[in-house]
This record gives sequence, structure tokens and C-alpha cells, in this order.
Amino acid sequence: QVQLVESGGGLVQPGGSLRLSCAASIRFFGTMVMGWYRQAPGTQRDLIARIDRRGITNYGDSVKGRFTISRDNDKNTVYLQMDNLKPEDTAVYFCNTHPPYIVGNRPTWGQGTQVTVSS
Repeated sequence: QVQLVESGGGLVQPGGSLRLSCAASIRFFGTMVMGWYRQAPGTQRDLIARIDRRGITNYGDSVKGRFTISRDNDKNTVYLQMDNLKPEDTAVYFCNTHPPYIVGNRPTWGQGTQVTVSS
């Protein structure tokens, strides 16, 4: 059974930082491409960062240079270090494989963690 548990969100002022964690109960985690996604109210869920099994990373233009994705395969955990946060980063953040893990013909997601950037 797949389980994704995100944590570390909260309220932060513009320019601040947060570090998100995702504990992933996924078989063969170390071989998977993992990603962080986010969804703001009224918008679709978008991939913003991903990391492959070798540690090679890719970022969306909106977060490039500010966010850093990393992973610890021994702990089955993915991290997202978010620096210089902006109000437009406000969203619910999710982790998942990339593409999203499918169970019963549907993608499976965790509960996400809310990030709010506001003064």
C-alpha cells in the first residue's frame, strides 16, 4: 500500500524559508523519480520540482533558484527547501512519484501540507 505523508508547511512572511518533508511508503523508492507538486485555490496541481534516483534535479521556472529538492533513499524521504518565498507560492504542496503513482487506475496522493506566504 502506498502512503505519502507531507509535513513542514505553515505561515511565513515574504522572503522567509520553509523546509518540507515527505515520508513515502513506496516499494522501490530509491529507483523512483520523485516530485513536489503544488495546487493553489482554483488552479490545477502542477509539478514544480523533481529528482531522479541519481539525484539529478529539474525545476519549474517559477521556483528555479529559490527551491531545492533533495532525497534520502535510506529514509524513503524527499525534501523541499524553499527560500525567498513569495505570496504567489501560497498553495497546498504534495509529493509523489513523477508521473504520479497509480493505484486502481487512479493517481494516489497524500493530504498535502499548506504553505501560506503573507505579511
